[in-house]
Amino acid sequence: MKAREIIIVGGGLMGLTIALELQQRGQSVTILSQNLAAAAGHAAAGMLAPQAEGLAPGPMLDLCLRSRSAYPAWVAQLEGLSGQFVGYWPCGIMAPNADRPIAPDSPADWQDYAQLTATQPGLGPTVAGGWWFPEDAQVDNRALMRALFAAVQTTGIEVCDGIEVQSIATQQNHVTHLETSGGQWQAGQYVLATGAWSQAIAPIPVQPRKGQLLALRWPENARSEGWPLQCVLFGTEIYIVPRQDGRIIVGATSENVGFATGNTAAGVQHLLNAAIRLFPALATCELIETWWGYRPATPDELPILGASQWDNLTLATGHYRNGVLLAPITGQIIADWVVDRRADRALGDFSGGRFGA
Repeated sequence: MKAREIIIVGGGLMGLTIALELQQRGQSVTILSQNLAAAAGHAAAGMLAPQAEGLAPGPMLDLCLRSRSAYPAWVAQLEGLSGQFVGYWPCGIMAPNADRPIAPDSPADWQDYAQLTATQPGLGPTVAGGWWFPEDAQVDNRALMRALFAAVQTTGIEVCDGIEVQSIATQQNHVTHLETSGGQWQAGQYVLATGAWSQAIAPIPVQPRKGQLLALRWPENARSEGWPLQCVLFGTEIYIVPRQDGRIIVGATSENVGFATGNTAAGVQHLLNAAIRLFPALATCELIETWWGYRPATPDELPILGASQWDNLTLATGHYRNGVLLAPITGQIIADWVVDRRADRALGDFSGGRFGA
């Protein structure tokens, strides 16, 4: 049983982000992942939408706004380490027909149909008005995951894929080692960042919430002066995320069906109908892909961050719909805690102790 300095359990978006942040602070890090390809980060849409999400003023909105502000510098660092473009695009997000609470000091204003279509022509005739959030943004989540993995490899972090952590061995309030499909693994510190699969390893109330998504592509003749859709549309029943390469991501269902696999006819039909209703020009697009993933949902749909019942195991899970958005700030505050035991205010707000975890 070889001892490591820090073991990250989970090779998804959070695990990779935290590992990279720890390595940049001089720590020796090993990642154990059951299946890198199954991570929720691959299945997201990449919206950075703390305001368009309609989050009420409070700790969650504050955390999301902090992370959105950190994104440009984080992306620059990541692209520098990996040599790969991650598709960060501060395109703004429009929320048609959305009666949503707005954060204090938000730049958003309610706009009628004419005002919205002056910014984004082509909205469906059922749109009465909505909010425009110019500071919200997006990132290509798949490109982000590729860049994160490349950066992790470039910096020499050990990544062990295909390792299933079966149980945590403890003595009193201390983790002594991990029992895995690859034998026993030991470290001084552990970080649990296994997303929707967390409850299989530790007594944490995180459940999978399945989301179905699909991708469309504009026909070539749709591009005259740029693609017809130039901002994210966050509707009341759908979101539509245009990429700069002409793809359009449409999502997502939210299904409490455990780890049920596959796209369903009903799920895809709902996404297509709602998307075309909101932006009718999508009816001419080619359907190029469907997929699904599992969001890690807690009972209050807020993340679990910081200390656990064991003194050397830190929790970073349960990010639900906001994993991509919260990656930079999660990496920072978890690294602060693991390396220096410096407790960001978010660790109190999102402690697992609120569930007895």
